[in-house]
Amino acid sequence: MLHIDALHYRHGEREILDGIRLDVAAGEVVALLGPNGAGKSTLLRCVNQLAGRYRGRILVDGRDAAALAPRELARTVSWVPQQAGGSMALRVLDMVLLGRAPHRRRGSGERDLAIALEAISRLHLEELALRPVDRLSGGERQRVMLARAMAQEGRLMLLDEPTSDLDLRHQVEAMQAVREIARARDAAMLVAIHDLALAARFADRLVMLAGGRIHAAGPWREVLTPANILAVYGVHARVGCDDGIPYVIPTGAAA
Repeated sequence: MLHIDALHYRHGEREILDGIRLDVAAGEVVALLGPNGAGKSTLLRCVNQLAGRYRGRILVDGRDAAALAPRELARTVSWVPQQAGGSMALRVLDMVLLGRAPHRRRGSGERDLAIALEAISRLHLEELALRPVDRLSGGERQRVMLARAMAQEGRLMLLDEPTSDLDLRHQVEAMQAVREIARARDAAMLVAIHDLALAARFADRLVMLAGGRIHAAGPWREVLTPANILAVYGVHARVGCDDGIPYVIPTGAAA
């Protein structure tokens, strides 16, 4: 579904992405890991054609992403940025309905409403549906943005730290929803996330970035090694699995 080949991106004199090669299959959840400044958000923005000029090739469903018209790209790619966009004075339901905009030429129809309500239900936002978004907490707004992306029904979903403002319960619910959507719709998911254990629990593969390059990629047991965590994050950590649930415990910063 997503094919990235030899992707380079510069900002001024700094090379932020350096030769990234990555594939994400339909129905797969891939988590992007790495410290701040590793290139996670920039990679997502390049795929969604928001970062400006880059070198390399990005194919979405076999088509060159750079050649797609904005409306066609929006039909194919759903996007959850770190910072919520759109008018915060809108009600939650209306904000989620904005996800249907690439698919319609007039106002929202019954099908659009049904899809929006399903996304609201999946993220447990029913009680907030008629409330203005600007009256919600940061975590509630993040769930609304995730619901909007789900209503958009892109075959590729790009999520930039979708759990960053959520409490523990809603972090788990959000990542469960991401995985369920991937399986149910055969959608590809590329998720930038800081929580290593949460990524290991819900992603099919992990991609660990450092300095704009892929340091390690594969199943969580191959990527989340103490050596990799030390090299990329500068932290000593214990990594294990308890009753099938992965865990990562930082034990101290490197000297």
